[in-house]
Amino acid sequence: MAGKRHRLAQRRKAIGLSQERLAEKLGVDRSTVVRWERAETDPQPWHRPRLAATLGVSVEELAALLADVGQPPSPPNERLAYVLRHPQRVDLVAVAYLRERIQHLDERYDHTPSTLLLADAGQLHGQMLFLREHANSGAVRRELSFAVGESATLMGQLVWDASQRRDHAASEAYFDQAINAARVTRDVVTEGNALLRQSFLALYGTKQPATGLALTSRAAQVSRGDSHVITGLAHLHRAEAHAILGQDRACSDALSMAETHLSTADRDDPAGVLFAPSQYARLEGSCWLFLNKPDKAITALQTAQKLSETQQKSTAVILGNLALASILRRDIEAATSYLHQAIDVIESTRAGGGLNLAFTAARQLSPWRAEPAVQDVNDRLLTLMTR
Repeated sequence: MAGKRHRLAQRRKAIGLSQERLAEKLGVDRSTVVRWERAETDPQPWHRPRLAATLGVSVEELAALLADVGQPPSPPNERLAYVLRHPQRVDLVAVAYLRERIQHLDERYDHTPSTLLLADAGQLHGQMLFLREHANSGAVRRELSFAVGESATLMGQLVWDASQRRDHAASEAYFDQAINAARVTRDVVTEGNALLRQSFLALYGTKQPATGLALTSRAAQVSRGDSHVITGLAHLHRAEAHAILGQDRACSDALSMAETHLSTADRDDPAGVLFAPSQYARLEGSCWLFLNKPDKAITALQTAQKLSETQQKSTAVILGNLALASILRRDIEAATSYLHQAIDVIESTRAGGGLNLAFTAARQLSPWRAEPAVQDVNDRLLTLMTR
């Protein structure tokens, strides 16, 4: 039987909130709050930043409140189970195990629906925060900060993707957490990656290209000299920000810098796992699309398609952009073909970016909505949303 999560309830009462009032502020049912306080369920990752703010605690302090239960999780690793009961005794062996599990989830990100990864990632992230707060050893706390930087970055990605790129605030809070953890350890690669991920929120979520441009520039500056991969990717997305702003020359200059850095990267680059062969062509194609150059966009995107794996979330983005470029060329047959391929990928990966692009393309096909091919695409999208 689960023990009472008494510290969570005590904190709620200390600030004068009833369960009903807390539920109202968070936009959930009272029964959800009851289950949290009874330790029957955990708050979903996207609820945690708002829950922490409402309770007047940090995300780290909230993790400690949630970890203080009568029946802690039962992980398969005996050492981890022991240190969760005795957090002051956490050691490097337990930290290494946590980091290994996070890395395993990260490797699954591109092929697996984020909703299937969130629970495990959220549990691991909460355990890391809890152990970091109680660790006695400075060396262990430092390693836990490295781990928190990695897990917070992954949580930001998962929450945003699972929300179909709607929950910008929760994702940004996780990326801020990653940046702060990275600065403690002077881990410029993790900091640069988290800054880059924040730029995606601005570029593709809140539609603030100037903010995205500033963030990509910071990411490139932070990682310069330490990772050609992060620096190159930052310049790639900086190019896209310039393209969204209609700055053709600046976009071309940024693409050139990205190509230089990515071609210089070697297998010893600390962020080598973040690089995929299709990335340059994919972002170049996106740039040409924003600059209203569909022919150049299609050439680049077809190259990216050939270099990408068939069931990656980024493949859905490539196919969605190919559909948009084909619509600009008024090639409806090609556009609907690419959209069907994109939906095939989205059905297995639930890629938020690809799904948004697919709906954008479907809206742009509205002048041809009477065409059977367009109707077929719309029917598939409607079916996809009901699953």
